[in-house]
Amino acid sequence: MHGLSRVRALVVGMAVVGLTSCGTPHAAESAASDVTAARVSSVPRVLAAAATVAAPSSRRPCLGTAAPTHYDHVIWIVMENKAAASVRGVAAPATTSIAVRCGASADYHAVTHPSLPNYIALTSGSTHGITDDTNPSKHHLGGASIFSLVAASHRRWATYAESMPTTCARASSGRYAVRHNPATYYTSLVKTCTTSNLAMGTPSAGLLATALRTGTLPAFTLMVPNLCNDTHDCSVSTGDRWLGRWLTTITSSRTYAAGRTAVFITWDEDDDTRVNRVLLIVVAPSVRPGTVIRGRYTHLNLLRTTEDLLGLPTTLAHTSASLRRAGHL
Repeated sequence: MHGLSRVRALVVGMAVVGLTSCGTPHAAESAASDVTAARVSSVPRVLAAAATVAAPSSRRPCLGTAAPTHYDHVIWIVMENKAAASVRGVAAPATTSIAVRCGASADYHAVTHPSLPNYIALTSGSTHGITDDTNPSKHHLGGASIFSLVAASHRRWATYAESMPTTCARASSGRYAVRHNPATYYTSLVKTCTTSNLAMGTPSAGLLATALRTGTLPAFTLMVPNLCNDTHDCSVSTGDRWLGRWLTTITSSRTYAAGRTAVFITWDEDDDTRVNRVLLIVVAPSVRPGTVIRGRYTHLNLLRTTEDLLGLPTTLAHTSASLRRAGHL
């Protein structure tokens, strides 16, 4: 019997005892006293059993619990230029561990080369004909994006970019690459970019860590590592350590513990091959540990899935399948 049903049965039982005692004052009163005492003593245990639900944590981020109809938060972490096979194994223990403890794709692909058109396709459903990595000054993109859809639903979005020198920086600087920050390319976001395109900070301090800790994370979050930590210029091991630290911060946060946050980790493209197969990792309390997502999917499917999870109109990637069922989301 489920916990709630047991509590209901207890209430009914106590009412019956009360009615019986009215007819036989002494024997019934004694029996009622014994039964009531026994059942009342079980109330804390019944309520505790009903209330004890495994909470997600950094040690057990994926539990296979019931998925919500819609999620409060979706986080994307986009790494750089590595094929799926190269970011698992000895060189990437944190990545390998989270893929095993949660879920990962078996056949997931970027849509093209180089970086920028992948980021634009990820966030709008189209490359808009872009075939290069030039700055927003060369590409003024109209139309909708995942950012504008979230804003239209009266919720917040944010890009947290590591090493970005100023909010909504529209030119590369040091280890910050603007081509990895797609919100800066959409003309409809010009007025809100400076309040939503922010410096990331570290896993222990800064705007993103604070939002996770205080439960103020936007509905949609894109995390943009710098050119070293995203594995573009530095080793897989370096990126893996960075990813491991941030995943610990995310999955141990108040926000994640609430059970309505999904995290996707992927790479924008592989190391420039025609196959362009990259890894996609799915992290959410509803994901069953060890999930393997079968079937061929691309960045457009991730966009469609995000629309689905956040309850947004499926206008950007309407012809692409959602990963929701395949990923147990």
